[in-house]
Amino acid sequence: MDLQQRINAFVKLGHFLSQFQQNGIKKNDAIESNDLFFDGFKHQIKLAQEHNGWFTNKNVLFALENWSNALTDKNIKLWTEKYNFNLENPKRVAIIMAGNIPLVGFHDFLSVLISGHNVLVKQSSNDKHLLPFLAKYLEVIEPDFKGKIKFTEEKLEDFDAVIATGSDNTARYFEYYFKNKPSIIRKNRNSVAILTGNETHEQLEALSDDIFRYYGLGCRNVSKMFLPKGYNFDAFFNAVYKWHPIINEAKYANNYDYNKAVYIMSEFDILENGFLMIKQDEAYASPIATLFYDYYENITDLQNKIITNKDRIQCVVANGFSDSEIPFGTTQYPQLWEYADNVDTVDFLLKI
Repeated sequence: MDLQQRINAFVKLGHFLSQFQQNGIKKNDAIESNDLFFDGFKHQIKLAQEHNGWFTNKNVLFALENWSNALTDKNIKLWTEKYNFNLENPKRVAIIMAGNIPLVGFHDFLSVLISGHNVLVKQSSNDKHLLPFLAKYLEVIEPDFKGKIKFTEEKLEDFDAVIATGSDNTARYFEYYFKNKPSIIRKNRNSVAILTGNETHEQLEALSDDIFRYYGLGCRNVSKMFLPKGYNFDAFFNAVYKWHPIINEAKYANNYDYNKAVYIMSEFDILENGFLMIKQDEAYASPIATLFYDYYENITDLQNKIITNKDRIQCVVANGFSDSEIPFGTTQYPQLWEYADNVDTVDFLLKI
C-alpha cells in the first residue's frame, strides 16, 4: 500500500465524519459504504455518551467535526510532503491512549498508519467506542489496512515501538517498562494564557472557548492565566458569561460545588461568578470549574518563566507575547502538523 492509498483512505474517512456536525447529524448517501456504517456509528456515539458522562453529544460532535475538517486531501498532503515515506520494513507500533476527550488518541493512530507501520492500540476505558468502529470503516474502504490495525485490552506484547500518553505517575511506569523500546512518553501538560489587560471583548470571549471546551479536561485547555499586577477581572467575567449554561450540566455542576466547598472550608481567596472560580495559585493544572492565575511584573521575566516550565505547558495563548503563541480561541483546533508536546511523531516513526 503506497502513501497515496493511505491518504485516499483517510480522506474518505473525513468525508464519512462530515455527516456528524455540531449543528446536527445528516446522512449523505453519496459517501462510500455509508449504508454499512452510518447507523452503526450513530449508535457508537450514543454508547460513548452513556459510558462517559463527560462525552456529551456536543463534545463528541465537536471532535468529529474537527477531524472531518482536518482529514482533507489538501491538509494531509501539506502535512506529509516534508517527509520521506519509503519504509522498507514496517514495524508494529503500540499506542497507549488517554481518554480525557473524545478521540484524543486519533492523531497518533493516524500518524502510525500514514507512516506505513502497523498499529497496536490499547485504549482508555473512558474512550473505547468510537475509534474501533472508524478503524473498521478504514478496513472496508481500503482492504490493504486489514491486518495492520489491532486493538487489545490485554498486556501489550509483540511490538517494536510505543507511544504512550498518561499522567506524570504513569509516565514513570511507562519509562521503566518500555526502556528498551523506541518511545514517545507524554506526561501531564496544561495550557496557559497571557493577558495584558488590553484584550478586546472578542479576544476574551474566544479565550472562554479555550477554557471551557471539553469542560477543561484537555491538555490544550487553558487552565492558568498570567496577568499584569492590578488586573481588573470585570472584562474577563463579562466575556466568559456566554458559557454560563455549562453549570446546568450535572457532572460539571457537581465538580463546581465540591471544589467551591473545599476552597471555602480551606478559607482560600477565590473569585467566582456562579459557574467558574478563579484562584491565585502557582500550579498549572487546575480542577474542573476552576481557573488558576498568577501575576507578572515584566514580560521578559514571564517569558523566561514560560521557557523554564516548557515541559509542563502544551499551548501558550497570547497576542504578541512570543513566536510560539497561538491566538485566542484556537487551542482546540490543532493542525495535523501541530504535535503534542512539540515532538514530531511522524519523524519519530520514520526513524524507528
